[in-house]
Amino acid sequence: MLYDCSKLAERERGLTAAVEAAQRGDLVVFPTDTVYGLGCDAFKSWSVGTLLRAKGRGREMPTPVMVASRQMLDGLVYGLPQAARDLVEAFWPGPLTVLVEHAPSLDWDLGETDGVIQVRMPLHPVALDLIREVGPMAVSSANKKDSAPAHTAEEAKEQFGYEVGVYLEAGPAEQHLASTIVDCTTPTPKVLRVGALSLLELREISPGIVEELA
Repeated sequence: MLYDCSKLAERERGLTAAVEAAQRGDLVVFPTDTVYGLGCDAFKSWSVGTLLRAKGRGREMPTPVMVASRQMLDGLVYGLPQAARDLVEAFWPGPLTVLVEHAPSLDWDLGETDGVIQVRMPLHPVALDLIREVGPMAVSSANKKDSAPAHTAEEAKEQFGYEVGVYLEAGPAEQHLASTIVDCTTPTPKVLRVGALSLLELREISPGIVEELA
C-alpha cells in the first residue's frame, strides 16, 4: 500500500500501517531529509536479512540505523566520544551519519559490523514519527544495487513492488545528496563520505577532522 502523507488523514493511516508492518517484520519505505529510505525494525534479524536481499547486498555491507532522539542513540552505543557528541549536537536531526561502537549487549544482527554501526537522526517529520513508534530502524537508501536512489515513494515502488509492505509518500526529496559519514571510532574523526554536509561545515564544529575518502 502507498499512502499520501501530504493529506493529514492519509498520513495518520499510513503511519499506523507502517508501524504495524515494521512490527510484523515487513519492510517499509519512507521519506527522509535526503533520499527515501528502505527500513525495518533493527532488532528483527530476519527483517534486516530481507532488507539486504531486497537491496541485493550481502552481510559485508551492514545496514545503517536511524534513531528519533539523542536518548535513543544513547541506548545503542558503548560510549559516545566527545567529537561525536559535538557533531550530533550541531547537526542532528540532519544529514550526518556517525560511526560509533555499539553496545555489545544488543540483541541484533545488522550484518558484519565488527562492533561498529552507522547512526543518523533524519530531519523529516514522517521519518521521526515512524521511528519514535517502531524504535531504532535499520535503514538504507530505497534502491536496488546499482540503481539510482529513489526520490519519491513511487520511484521506490517501481523498484521493489511487493517486497515492501508499506510506502509513505511525501513528495520529492528536497535534498538529493546522501548524508555525510564521519567515523568517530578513532581519536581523530574521519570523513568517509562527503554528502549534504561539507567538510568546511564539519570543521566549524570539529576543527581537527580529516578527510579519508574511499
